[in-house]
Amino acid sequence: MTTAWGAPVLARFPEDPRDRLRAWDASDEYLLGHLDREEVPLDGTVVVVGDRWGALVTALAAYRPTQITDSWLGQEATRANLARAGVEPGTVPLLTTQDPPPDRIDVLLVRVPKSLALLEDQLLRLAPAVHAGTVVVGTGMVKEIHTSTLNLFERIIGPTRTSLAEKKARLILCTPDPALVRPATSWPYSYRLPDGIGAVSGRTVVNHAGVFCADRLDIGTRFFLRHLPGPPSDRTGHRVVDLGCGNGVVGTAVALADPRAEVLFVDESFQAVASARATYRANEVPGHAEFRVGDGLTGVPDSSVDLVLNNPPFHSHHATGDATAWRMFTGALRALRPGGELRVVGNRHLGYHVKLRRLFGNSEVVASDRKFVVLRAVKR
Repeated sequence: MTTAWGAPVLARFPEDPRDRLRAWDASDEYLLGHLDREEVPLDGTVVVVGDRWGALVTALAAYRPTQITDSWLGQEATRANLARAGVEPGTVPLLTTQDPPPDRIDVLLVRVPKSLALLEDQLLRLAPAVHAGTVVVGTGMVKEIHTSTLNLFERIIGPTRTSLAEKKARLILCTPDPALVRPATSWPYSYRLPDGIGAVSGRTVVNHAGVFCADRLDIGTRFFLRHLPGPPSDRTGHRVVDLGCGNGVVGTAVALADPRAEVLFVDESFQAVASARATYRANEVPGHAEFRVGDGLTGVPDSSVDLVLNNPPFHSHHATGDATAWRMFTGALRALRPGGELRVVGNRHLGYHVKLRRLFGNSEVVASDRKFVVLRAVKR
């Protein structure tokens, strides 16, 4: 990526030479070009929110910007890209959306996220550190910026306008208003689950902003909850992984049904894992649980797990594909004990049964309806 501050070599994480998707796009280039053309002073506290693969903070590393992200994968990509650019570790503070933000912000750069709720939550958390002289610039592709996006900046930060489009990207230019009365945050958000979905019927779910379907139980998970395997009758220390746990409702259902189960909740989203932990605690679940932010089952020992439950995402930001599902399935095959089971829910059209047969040598339909299918594959 060519910028006024150099031409860093950037990659996504995990790096895959077959992946043709870049680690930056036109919106990153537009924002960096704007900072250069407008001679925005960068000698104060610079905060970059939602920098997807570290393109922005890597380009601006000389100014020691602080990155705030919800993505563990994005944070790891940033570390690798900074190291590739010769930046010393610790030069760029890497914070998560669960960490306290800086007390003062002089330049706030926002890469608009897919989730409007996450944008609202982050702006409300950052607004107290913004002052009248803060430069606030958002960026995104035209398809990512809507009237509702601009309204959030207007309500939380101050008067807002947009730039002309350039290479299908657009900037959000916001003037902070210190006298603005901001709304109170509604996150985290809790609700009661419906009946008829097994062990979690009528239980509480807690969601932090940005978690998929944060204000209701999505229909895929509802279907999955009705078709979870029962607890084994002859095993103690049954080790279960809620892989891509989201708000943790699936793993919590397993723990409620079987207090002997040892449940690992794992997701690459810091907001998701915080939600899963809060859901688990809200229901006073007996037994043992572990909560981990990371790349799927990386770090889980081989042949150490009895059951993996998975509702794999089929998109990364706005890009669709099966790379994430494939990594999850191959990780499950490695981590499962012989005789262990991977149980997956997904849209019927995604054809997960083909991938599972290729990997495991078997795939069985547990349940299906017009939209979803629940599949099981057993490690032989």
